[in-house]
Amino acid sequence: MGMGESAEGRPGEGVRHRTGRNVSANAEQVGGTGEATSAAGPGEPARPGEAGQAAGAADSGEPARPRNAGQAGGAGESGGAGRTGARGADAAAAGRPKGAVVAALMLTMGLVALDGAIVSTAVPQIVGDLGGFSVFSWIFAGYVLAGTVTLPVYGKLSDTYGRKPVLLIGITLFLLGSLLCAAAWNMAALIAFRILQGLGGGALQGTVQTLAADLYPLKDRPRIQSRMTVVWATSAVGGPAVGGVIATYADWRWIFLLNLPLALTALAVIARHLTEPVRSPGRRGPIDWAGALGVFACGGVVLFALVQGGVAWPWLSAPSLGLLATGALLAALVVRVERRAEEPILPGWVWRRRTIAAVNLAMAALGLLMAAPQVFMPTYAQAVLGLGAVNAGLVASAMTLTWPVSAAFAQHVYRRIGFRDTAATGVALAAVVLFSFTLLPYPARPWQAATVMLLLGAALGLFQLPLIAGVQSTVVWAERGTTTASVLFSRQVGQSVGAALMGAVANATIAARLTRAPVPGLPDHLDDVSKALDRPELLPRAAADHLRAAVNAAVHHIFLGAAVAALAALVILLTVAPRKFPVLPGQE
Repeated sequence: MGMGESAEGRPGEGVRHRTGRNVSANAEQVGGTGEATSAAGPGEPARPGEAGQAAGAADSGEPARPRNAGQAGGAGESGGAGRTGARGADAAAAGRPKGAVVAALMLTMGLVALDGAIVSTAVPQIVGDLGGFSVFSWIFAGYVLAGTVTLPVYGKLSDTYGRKPVLLIGITLFLLGSLLCAAAWNMAALIAFRILQGLGGGALQGTVQTLAADLYPLKDRPRIQSRMTVVWATSAVGGPAVGGVIATYADWRWIFLLNLPLALTALAVIARHLTEPVRSPGRRGPIDWAGALGVFACGGVVLFALVQGGVAWPWLSAPSLGLLATGALLAALVVRVERRAEEPILPGWVWRRRTIAAVNLAMAALGLLMAAPQVFMPTYAQAVLGLGAVNAGLVASAMTLTWPVSAAFAQHVYRRIGFRDTAATGVALAAVVLFSFTLLPYPARPWQAATVMLLLGAALGLFQLPLIAGVQSTVVWAERGTTTASVLFSRQVGQSVGAALMGAVANATIAARLTRAPVPGLPDHLDDVSKALDRPELLPRAAADHLRAAVNAAVHHIFLGAAVAALAALVILLTVAPRKFPVLPGQE
């Protein structure tokens, strides 16, 4: 790395810059305002009119980042921190957060991660007790929808009022929602309380990720991020087992009551031990309630259309087209409202800054491709490989074993080649792994599918963590919550779009195979395919084999589509993202 390049993770290299005082990592977390200067995107002018942007040192007391004219291949990138910034980062690292706080954050993340995995195993018992089979999918869809559309709102609120109050409110809502879910008297009540629980889950997802960046300097951040990934991996593997035990030996309501002691513990520890710096109230603008309502309405309508389209009604039907048109109108209204707001929930700089926009688009592609392993691999393992529910779940969750290991290793890679190139390497490998799935023989062996999942987890761990750690290091404290929320929101929306698109691909493939089937005895409608797959012994042998082959072809097409999504993420990183992320001085 030449002296003129931006030093990602290498304090001491890069440009020294002094304007009144040096920028340090502590500038964002101690000393009052936390309003350090945020640089414009590569090649862009500084943006003095946005929160956290300094038109000069007089506003925030911190200098703007210097331009680096000597960088080959990235003119306009910001320079790295000087030695003083490195000492500031070391000072921040020396003040380790209390172990109780870190444990509480992991426990809080575990609440969100465990929820879906445990609840899914108890669906038969819930439906048998409450009824409502035709709408039970909204137990999950309502939760996901509420959590997704509130992410930008919570991100902005955490930047304005701090992480702690938002996190405490989120845990309280999640706890209250869990208690009410356990007391639900019918399916409609359970769905309504799951939406309330999702409102709390949205606050937990983004705020925990943001706090991880607040508490740890960049060089230590992979450690906390890999711990969070281990929480998700453990929940994915152990959640179904715990849920199965509860559903078998106890009432399904205990699945929600189990959240109460965990949430109360996290609430007490965070309330007592988490301390945030005092920020200047003068920087707080009025809450953009109109923008928050608009974001919630627009996101809710669009996600509702994606969840129900192709399931409750055809894609080209009046309900689908009407909802999508309504979503487009609401989106236009949100843009207009946000442009006029003093402190918008979705500020324009999230998309005007090249680095953040590139990460958002890449994470949306990640969410899209994740529909293949998460949604369709369990069906493939049961219908094609002939595995039971438990073994199929183990095959599908194999990638959670290698993901945290790869994420922990990623820091050693991006310190050498940078955030963008590390993520590009990971998603390129993911594209190869996803395509290799389409080359598996029919019928494949369980170990072959599990190997693909293990390799996919390793590739995606190398892809995701550098993007999150990198983009969080390009913004100041007062913008980090909004930035993190935009990244998670993009991934969630991508996952919803991916599930809808890939579901349409699967339905089209299976329908075509059934239409020109050379054997009798197959289901006449797609709605009957799932029943036939549950009881294949009721079909003639030739019909069961043909149906199994149709599912195999459908999942192969889905993984091919996921490989295309991975290639799209690669193109975005190579063409939109700067080669060197403009890391703030003191963050290295």
